[in-house]
Amino acid sequence: MDPAEYDKLDRLEDRMWWFAATHANLIMLAHRFGTSAAPRRILDAGCGTGGLLAKLAAGEASMVIGLDADESACARTRAKSARPVCRGSVNALPFRDAAFSTIFSADVLCHRDVDDRQALQQFRRCLAPGGILVLNLPAYRWMLSDHDAAVYNIRRYTRRGTAQMLREAGFRVLYASYWNVVLFPLMVIARKMLPSRGATSDVRAYSAPMEALGRAATALERFFLQAGWHFPFGGSLVAVAGKPAES
Repeated sequence: MDPAEYDKLDRLEDRMWWFAATHANLIMLAHRFGTSAAPRRILDAGCGTGGLLAKLAAGEASMVIGLDADESACARTRAKSARPVCRGSVNALPFRDAAFSTIFSADVLCHRDVDDRQALQQFRRCLAPGGILVLNLPAYRWMLSDHDAAVYNIRRYTRRGTAQMLREAGFRVLYASYWNVVLFPLMVIARKMLPSRGATSDVRAYSAPMEALGRAATALERFFLQAGWHFPFGGSLVAVAGKPAES
């Protein structure tokens, strides 16, 4: 991403409702589907400026490490999380086979510099047998917008297409659902119907009422996600995939 977008991300990811919801969803699903066997070794693949990694570092994992292709993002993440972060690409992970019990990847496969199918093969290689991959992805190709251009996203996904892609990479799909359902109509209006705001992302400080609405809506959705519901639409999707234990 452009340096200005990294600056915004670094400033706002600990305060903005969307990041709070994304991180909470991913961590909840990892607890739901992950193994409790020790040691837990976690990779945040495409860690950005470290908001998710800092939350993971506060947990009970034996090892938490981040990876990002941008050196300035790596430096910000090290400062924010106090955990090791290496510079590298998800297209060719610089880790040994079966190194991790859990890999998180939040809005990374959609990036223009990522080969999503190659990255999934790398995730599978670096997961231990029985390990899990926890993904967040933007939904629906027809929703590509100025926001995506600003953060260098060139792909958006459907639940069915994501599940098929995971199976083709050798994973077993454990769960997949859309989310950001309640606010999705507003997202469609803002990105597809209103005049363009230029090449800038939707990462910004929102008004207190909008921030409260976003947090309340996504907290309600997370209750249903945790109960195993599958939402039929939404602005994003989450997926959990397992590496077969016999691999």
